[in-house]
Amino acid sequence: MPDAAPRIAVIGGGQLARMMAQPAIALGVPLRLLAEAEGVSAAQVIPDHLVGDYRDLATLQQVTEGCAVVTFDHEHVPTEHLHALEDAGVACRPGPEALVHAQDKVVMREAMARLGAPQPRWGVVASEADVEAFGFPCVLKVSRGGYDGKGVWVVRTADDAAEPLAAAERSGVRLLAEELVDFRRELAAVVARSPSGQAAAYPVVATTQLDGICHEVIAPAPDLDPALAGEAQQLALRVAGELEVTGILAVELFEAVDAAGRPEILVNELAMRPHNTGHWSQDGAVTSQFENHLRAVLDLPLGSPAPRAPWTVMVNILGSPRPEVGHLYDGYPHALARDPRLRVHLYGKELRPGRKVGHVNAYGDDLEDVLERARHAAGWFRGDLGNESD
Repeated sequence: MPDAAPRIAVIGGGQLARMMAQPAIALGVPLRLLAEAEGVSAAQVIPDHLVGDYRDLATLQQVTEGCAVVTFDHEHVPTEHLHALEDAGVACRPGPEALVHAQDKVVMREAMARLGAPQPRWGVVASEADVEAFGFPCVLKVSRGGYDGKGVWVVRTADDAAEPLAAAERSGVRLLAEELVDFRRELAAVVARSPSGQAAAYPVVATTQLDGICHEVIAPAPDLDPALAGEAQQLALRVAGELEVTGILAVELFEAVDAAGRPEILVNELAMRPHNTGHWSQDGAVTSQFENHLRAVLDLPLGSPAPRAPWTVMVNILGSPRPEVGHLYDGYPHALARDPRLRVHLYGKELRPGRKVGHVNAYGDDLEDVLERARHAAGWFRGDLGNESD
């Protein structure tokens, strides 16, 4: 019999859980998965899995039985269920007191205000009059349940506010108004933190969004002032410590300028799990965000977040609206022959327009070369390039 290692329960069967599987194998740590359906992304690679509803406490109790710790592929497990698991002696990492800041955008904004973290002007609104009083243009967000651009609206007139107000009322959640920031670009600071307080900060990255979905990440962010990069890392580390986050924390940021014309960073959103903006680390860092997340939730010493190459670029592969694309596997012969250093990560998902179905990582010494290689490969898998030759 092999030496017993602590078992980790993972709630949610998406690609983030799938990508925890490989470092878990290397660490010799067994995973048990709660999947939302048979055949979902993570269930394809984690044999020990149950199918059930994460909103059902009995199901959560069943999947966590005999596990040393439970962690998450998403932030949507009801807070009261996490408290119940903790009361029963299950270690939730991150715990409910931390995770609620990623579940509820209003709670997050209130916490950032208490910490004195830089953030956009914001307020809770409940009517068209509230939105008008806040001022146009603005961004409206449902406080819970939104992701990848869903539940987020740019509002320029009172008429534009009708849909988000109705959506919040239907869902029974609060509606958050934020100023529409005139930002230069979006950044992300990803850190790992263990229960004992050890922390590691990855290089700050530049991110590009497409229809509300993370499209491209450059690590490290080009032409970012070192002082501002350090400020972003220190901010993420402080948030992780003050909120007692365990595992990976991604702090999404706006890079903007203040009233005096000086560069500044503003907190956009928080995620307390491996994050799209950290996928580059699978191939571009000494220790990936997925391995460091597992190390952190087990309170093992963290690995180095240092980059392996001067530049790494991650580009998401989104499902194509074109039926002739066929199977993603069909993209391998061209993409891998063209770039033997390319790293491709497919999620085992059915192709649907705009759906994240994989990503590519390219790395090297020259940023323009790395960008071209990553963009070409992702475009080839998406079918954007048709049958054109090099």
